[in-house]
Amino acid sequence: MTENVDVDEELLSIGAFAARSRLSAKALRLYDRLGLLAPARVDADTGYRYYRADQVEQARLVALLRQLDMPLARIAEVVDAGDGTARARRLDAYWAEVEARHASQRTLADYLRGRLSGRSLEMYGKFTVETVDVPEQVVITESRHILADELPAWIGASLGRLEEGARACGGVSGSPFVVYHSEVSVESDGPAEACVPVADEAAARAWAEERGRARGTTVRVEPARRLARTRITKAQVAHPQILAAFEAVEAWMREQGLTYAGPCREIYFADWDAAGPEDPVCDVAFPVAEAESTAV
Repeated sequence: MTENVDVDEELLSIGAFAARSRLSAKALRLYDRLGLLAPARVDADTGYRYYRADQVEQARLVALLRQLDMPLARIAEVVDAGDGTARARRLDAYWAEVEARHASQRTLADYLRGRLSGRSLEMYGKFTVETVDVPEQVVITESRHILADELPAWIGASLGRLEEGARACGGVSGSPFVVYHSEVSVESDGPAEACVPVADEAAARAWAEERGRARGTTVRVEPARRLARTRITKAQVAHPQILAAFEAVEAWMREQGLTYAGPCREIYFADWDAAGPEDPVCDVAFPVAEAESTAV
């Protein structure tokens, strides 16, 4: 929307304003369409845009924010925030996200460097792998197609919901776990399945029917399995350190002649909130079977 202006106020053409604000005319037209920087007046006959001199500061702000690679939608939030303090808070929030993303990317680059050079186990610690037999379990589950950046929050929230439900179904009867039915990454969305073992199957099915429909909660019987697993600390659960744990288990499986017998999983056996960075909290595991021998 074009602002009301004093007819005696000097206005700048889009070319003059572009030169003063150090933005191109093309950028100014884009920012107008997006509501970031509306001209003070648009000539009804020619469509020419005119700007007030006091709009230069906002134009320069937009240009500087673009140099931070800030998305246009976030720039709009800063511009619309009101006074300088509120705008600064918006900028701080965005920059905290940028630094967190860069820190994660730096860690991933270190991991990839170690993997490419064959030093990933040296960088992230040695993993002790073993097999364990897990009996049949009745589980209440919640599945979701999800990308990697949303995964940690979803795991905590979904397991929390399911554990609360399990208390109405005879109690939690085993360690909660998350099954990855397909890869979860920045480009692949699984799905992932959160699972909590329960003591009373009939009560679990009644609870899922009555309370779990909104989130697609289901009840199923998880068959008895033999798992190849390695135990990791809270610090090692972070991405990409956890990838090294999965790879260590897979390498051990190949050495032992074991084959995959189901999708990989993370089993959470400790109080996450109470655990410290070096406390064991999670088993990274694959269901396994003996490889079939080939008769000659």
